[in-house]
Amino acid sequence: MKKVIETIKVHKIFGEGEIAVHALNDVSIQINEGEFTALVGPSGSGKTTLLNMIGGLDTPNSGNIILNDQDIAELNKSEMTNFRQKNIGFVFQAYNLIPVLSAYENAEFIMLLQDIPTEERKERVYKLLKEVGLEGKEDNKPGELSGGQQQRVAVVRALAAKPAYILADEPTANLDSTSTKDLLDLMARLNQEENMTFVFSTHDQRVIDRAKRVIYLDDGKIVNDEQR
Repeated sequence: MKKVIETIKVHKIFGEGEIAVHALNDVSIQINEGEFTALVGPSGSGKTTLLNMIGGLDTPNSGNIILNDQDIAELNKSEMTNFRQKNIGFVFQAYNLIPVLSAYENAEFIMLLQDIPTEERKERVYKLLKEVGLEGKEDNKPGELSGGQQQRVAVVRALAAKPAYILADEPTANLDSTSTKDLLDLMARLNQEENMTFVFSTHDQRVIDRAKRVIYLDDGKIVNDEQR
């Protein structure tokens, strides 16, 4: 099995002196290609911080983060941006859609940066928008969509570029039960059929129940790592 994500003795401290918070404390994990993993724990446990470290959105005070055999600490800002575009799909709780672009344009955005041909972009985006129940909404801008619909566009944007792995921070937080089930079904299918690697940071028991591996964090430390 190919190891695609590894953190080695990662520490992250926010603040200094008496107000210093140890967000991550000696965290070491390995995630293999094709895993469907949930990072769980109470608020402040470090799960979102860990997800951001894996995505190169933040840097540790010490330790190593190795993605596809690349120690990302060795990359400069431009190299890290290029690495993310080619390897990582992000789904944020806040969507991070571009307001002036349509659902279709938001969904194809990363593929434009990757120079993927027009017809291939069109085929992938229309197929995925249909699968998440947004057929007919392709021309709608984010302000014309509900929160749940915007989240589904964000998920399509992450999936369409066929990244090596998907990092999802509370991806179901704004979805109803039906939308959550449809979204998790889609992700599970892509995980099984295309061997996509998923790492979730979540409080949602519906996501936790579907995960094949659950890593529990508390006070910045891993307290349990459960394979299913």
